[in-house]
Amino acid sequence: MLMWTKAMCVASCALVAVTCMVSSAVAQGDVFDRVKHGYAVSEGGVKIHYASLGEGPLVVMIHGFPDFWYSWRHQMDALSRRFQVVAIDQRGYNLSDKPAGVENYDMRLLVADVAAVIRHLGREKATIVGHDWGGIVAWQFAMNLPKMTEYLVILNLPHPNGLLRELRSNKEQIANSEYARNFQRKPATDPTVFFGRPMTPETLSGWVTDQAARKRYVEAFQRSDFEAMLNYSRRNYPRETGEAAPPPPQLPKVTVPVLMFHGL
Repeated sequence: MLMWTKAMCVASCALVAVTCMVSSAVAQGDVFDRVKHGYAVSEGGVKIHYASLGEGPLVVMIHGFPDFWYSWRHQMDALSRRFQVVAIDQRGYNLSDKPAGVENYDMRLLVADVAAVIRHLGREKATIVGHDWGGIVAWQFAMNLPKMTEYLVILNLPHPNGLLRELRSNKEQIANSEYARNFQRKPATDPTVFFGRPMTPETLSGWVTDQAARKRYVEAFQRSDFEAMLNYSRRNYPRETGEAAPPPPQLPKVTVPVLMFHGL
């Protein structure tokens, strides 16, 4: 039971964030104005930007597509009462470096970026939290760097082999993943690449319902590299589906406690 204490605290704090966010925002101001910013240097000299709030055991949060560190603002607000919460900008996004070339978005490098942040902060390990593409990075981080992983929290991203299994056998999942084929085949300048629309700061932030927050997303995406965003899928997402898809590889087992959230 003791092993789960911190993981469950992360989960419970994240869940109460929704009820706390209004009163907290009034009392303390937006997380955007309260975080401390920094940069870690990853492999090849790539600078990874992060925002930090609170003190205590380290929690590192990894965003998905299309996103940036600010998506974790409510969770950061709640968790910072017990933890040092660090939300990164993945490479290609917002204030992090944007190296050119598909090869610079290999999963190994995305994992190394997270490790660089942990080491930069003088820590040996952290609770790793990931959503969407950040969830893939989080899974791979825990598999390949278990000594740096205290707990693993995943939001809306199945185990990598579960996804590969469905891309081989589940016609509905194959159809739902067709957007990734567009990301792999089309350039960022194609007017239909983003679910039938062009990639602009405005279309990429269209899912954000809070108008004040959406303004921050537009600004972040104006600083981002759209080709870099697509390179995540070009480098790491399976190109074939059905019987032509590769079989799931033998991956290292995750040896730390795992907490998964999945919204339908």
